[in-house]
Parts: sequence; C-alpha cells; structure tokens
Amino acid sequence: MTAETAMASGTADDRTPRVLVVWCPDWPVAAVTGDDPVAVTEGGRILACSEGARAAGVRQGQRLKLAQRLCPELELRDRDPEAETRRFEPVVAAVEAFTPRVEVIRPGLCAIPVKGPGRYFGGEEALAAKVGRAVADALGQPLIPDAVPGAPAVEERQPTAPPPATTAPRARVGVADGLFAAVLAARAGVLVPAGRTAEFLAPYPVSALGDEALAELLGRLGLPTVGAFAALPAESVADRFGPSGTVAHRLARGLQPRPLVPRDEEPDLAVEQRFDPPEPSAEPLVFVARALAEQLHQRLAGAGLTCRRVAVEVACADGRTASRLWRHEGRLSATALAERVRWQLQAWQGAGTFTGTGTGTFTGTGDGDGNGGEDTGFTLLRLAPDGLSPDQGRQLALWGQAVADDRVERAVARVQAVLGHAGLRRIEPAGGRGPGEQAVKVPWGEPYEAAVPSDAPWPGRLPEVWPAVVLREPAPVRVLDGAGRPVMVDGRAGVSARPALVVVRGREERVDGWTGPWPAVEYWWDQSLARRRARFQVVVEGGRALLLTVEGGAWYLEAGYD
Repeated sequence: MTAETAMASGTADDRTPRVLVVWCPDWPVAAVTGDDPVAVTEGGRILACSEGARAAGVRQGQRLKLAQRLCPELELRDRDPEAETRRFEPVVAAVEAFTPRVEVIRPGLCAIPVKGPGRYFGGEEALAAKVGRAVADALGQPLIPDAVPGAPAVEERQPTAPPPATTAPRARVGVADGLFAAVLAARAGVLVPAGRTAEFLAPYPVSALGDEALAELLGRLGLPTVGAFAALPAESVADRFGPSGTVAHRLARGLQPRPLVPRDEEPDLAVEQRFDPPEPSAEPLVFVARALAEQLHQRLAGAGLTCRRVAVEVACADGRTASRLWRHEGRLSATALAERVRWQLQAWQGAGTFTGTGTGTFTGTGDGDGNGGEDTGFTLLRLAPDGLSPDQGRQLALWGQAVADDRVERAVARVQAVLGHAGLRRIEPAGGRGPGEQAVKVPWGEPYEAAVPSDAPWPGRLPEVWPAVVLREPAPVRVLDGAGRPVMVDGRAGVSARPALVVVRGREERVDGWTGPWPAVEYWWDQSLARRRARFQVVVEGGRALLLTVEGGAWYLEAGYD
C-alpha cells in the first residue's frame, strides 16, 4: 500500500494527535450577574442557561417566549463576549502552566496537545487529573463529579448525574483522538483510549458532526448515528456527498478532517508592530491590532492561504512576554481577527498580566510623570497565523459587488473602532403587527435569527403602506369628537364617535379623514404580557397622515406618513 493510498483510506498514516479539552458548561452564564435561574440570550433565542433554568425546562436554542412560559422567574441577560473572555483568562492561564500551546476555541472551551505534556506528567490520566484540579482552583469551585476522567472503557463513558443547580462556573476535562472527539469527550467527562475514538463516537447522532444539511439527508437515508455513517465506504461517501461529506466521514471515523500531506516549511506571514519608546497603556494596541489584522489578511490572500488559528503575542520592555492562540471556525476575516485581539488584550488587562495592580497599564517610576520609564511598557504586538491551509476562494458577484462589500467592511471596522462593537447596527426584518415591531437593530457582523417569522399570519396587521417615520416611544395624544368629547373604542372595536380633532403636544389639528380600527389582542394566554389595542390611520389638515394607537382608553401617536 502506498502512502497516498493509506492516507486516502484513513489507516495508519493518519496518526490523529491526542488532544485534551477543558470545557466549562454554559460559560456565557458565568460572565453575567444574576440569581439562579438565569439565561443568556443572543439573536432572540437562549444561548446558555443555569442549572436552575434547565431544571424548569429551559434549553439552548429555545425562543425567549417559550423559555419565559416554562420558567416565569427566569432572568434574561444579553451576551457579553468581552466579559466571557476576561473571566476565562484565569482558566487559560491555569492550563498554560502545563504547556504553552493552549488553543482557545472560544471562551469556555480550550484545548492542548497531549503528547509532550502527557509524557512529562506521567501519562494522559495523570495529566487530565492535574489539569482538572488546576482549572477547579482557578474557578474557585469543586470539579463536577467524574469531571477528571480516569481511563474508562468506551462503553462506560456515560457521565454522572448533573450537580445541584448553581450559576457558578464549573469544568470538565476530556481526552480523545483529534479535537472534534476530544470536545465530545470533555462534555461526557471521559478519557477515550487511543485508537477507540470511532467506537466512542458511534452512538452519537449525525447532527453532532455539525453539518445540519448533511445530518438531515443522512436521517432520510436511514443513517441516524455517527457509527452508521462511518461504516460507509470512503469512496462512496466522496462520490455521493462531495468534499464536505468526506470531511464529516473522516471525523466520524475518528480521523483528522483532512489527510496529512507533506509540504514545505510554511512561509512566515506574521505581522508585527514595534513601539519605540515603549507604549505604557494597552488601549493604543487595540487600534494598532486592526491595522495589523488588515495586513495579515492581505498577506494571506496574496499567498493564496487561509488560517483558522492566530497567535496574539505581546512583548514588554522588561522582557516579559504573553501569547495566546485563538481559533475561529470558518474564514477568519480581518474584522473578526481584530475583535479577538481586542478581547485578549482586555482579558490580560483584567487579569493584571503586566502589572501587580491589575490595571493593565504600567505605573513605574521611569520618567517621573506616571507614564513608566525605559524598562516598562509594551514594545511589540505580533499576530502570527497558524494552521494554514489553501484558500478555496469564493464566488465573486457581478458589477463589482464584492469590491464594494470589502470597502463597506473596512469602513465598518473603522467606525466600530471608535464607537465600539455595538455602536454600528444593521436593520433586520422581524415579525409583528405594528411598524415598530417589524424591524430590529443588530450589531454589524453578528448573526441574527428572528424569534418569530416576519411572513407568519398576523391578524390585525396594518396594510402594506408603511409609515415613513416611526417614533422610538409612542407620544401621548388626545382624540376628540365634534363636541369636544374624547373618542372611545369598546371591546368589540366599536368607535363612540367620528374623530374630529387630534391634540398633539397641545396643538389641535382637524381630522379630514380616517380609517380603522385594526384591533389586536396579544398574549391573551399570559397575563403578564397580555395587551389589547387598536390602530387608526388619520389624515389631518394639510394632508399629513398619522398612525394612532388606542390602548387602555389612552391614545398615542405611533408613526407618521409622508
């Protein structure tokens, strides 16, 4: 058998490396404040929740309304990625004591290679136990029962019952062949013996492979588990499912996503910025990081390469250095890279990595003005790509749209550098009856999935002609009939009299025409959210049109038409 044949069939030449993963369940919850039960939301859905919320039936991916019905006392918090990174830094530092090659997959999940540290610390089992205890000390919490694995047989890998409800951060440790299997092993809290990763993965559903379209197709074909998919011939999978199916098939068999291919030494594409004199504060490094991210992106594009990991390295005038490896699933854009550099610098600031005071700035007595001296300050910021692979390219649009999109992204990056990540937002469609409910503002670059579909039936929804101006908060108004009495709307949407005057901020405007009402009864099944209201369209003197809402006997100006 040739080397090429061996790698194609996934045999001895794959040599999948052993990986240890530290997983902190529901880490986004650890970065927010709140009493149990609490949940973190993103894009209108539950991203993570505490044990108390989970006991009430709240689950990841649920819509917020369903979660609140299941757990009325649930506290909802927005996701804070910067706080997640900052709080995860002590965990990474604890793992870094065993090897400098710590890979941060995301806040709450990191990995290290096992080969070198395992030999030094007396084997994989001993290494996992030591890492687990170090992480528990960093979190200030006891480990989850059986979170530090021994070496159980694959059939004994099921995790124990969950611990009592708590919002305190916890951790599990797992070891397996390759990163994909090691993450699942950490979630189960087990050490998978070498060479038995495929057996460990076999009972998992095919959705665990991370490809929703492929999982749905395999389910229709009668292949619901990873083991059933792994049993298919590799050649048939490649013919039927293409490159993405081949990658998933290799993962299912406990192999590397791609075969090992000998290649020349990787080119040095790292970018760096030196500071002379040393920079005493970390804040300017955040802005420099954006320019470096653009340079790195251009170098990778020029070499026809892409990367999934980037090392952020900082050096100080007194000789101290710090480095952290970040992973990004998918194409690592310049904006995404700059964001990760900013998170890491802020995490180092919060942890007091470069000062004993925990402020993240140098406060030595070099020049007498509190800005540090020659032996203090940052002297280098370096970004080094890791895990290079050929860039498969992307389909360019006609009429220069791709070029325009790149210019927009660069402009957005400059604006966000000044206003912050949430300072620039885009408009996304959402479901609802009124104009203020039809659109939501989402920070640029973040994914969004509407909590309710915009094209669903909406009884009481306004006609298709939408107002040009929608008020942030509806303004109170008065609507009077010809005798000067308030116009009322009863429970059957009956109007007491024809509207004759609208009083807006003390100014009376005569009504020339009106239509409505459009009644809406919402959340009648939930007394805390239930509301009854009706909308009217009126035309006042001068031809100006207004959208009015009556609720609880009070009238409000909601929007205006051109």
